[in-house]
Amino acid sequence: MGFIKPANNVIFIEQKIEDNFNSLNENDWLKKALNRSIQNLKVNIFCGENIPKRLIPIIYIQKYQIDNLYHYNLPNGWRIVYTIITLENKECLAVIIEYFSHPEYEKRFHY
Repeated sequence: MGFIKPANNVIFIEQKIEDNFNSLNENDWLKKALNRSIQNLKVNIFCGENIPKRLIPIIYIQKYQIDNLYHYNLPNGWRIVYTIITLENKECLAVIIEYFSHPEYEKRFHY
């Protein structure tokens, strides 16, 4: 049994990623799936699957200085990758780094 902890907030790591999300049509299956995943993260920040540290892409470590990474499966083989940040006031944030198709995910993770 995994941990269950609500996220205080779910944010995007870069404005560009948030802008891409916001530009999706509300009726688009991907927008609906992303909204559902954001709601699920708010209920339980650990609802995704933890990616072992040795498999975290070096680009994420260099660019964002992260030390944890999770993936959340979406329909049609899409995935969200996110990290969890704990602020000084003990608030936990789920920070979405990317969302992409399975082939893009495999390319990023060199599978």
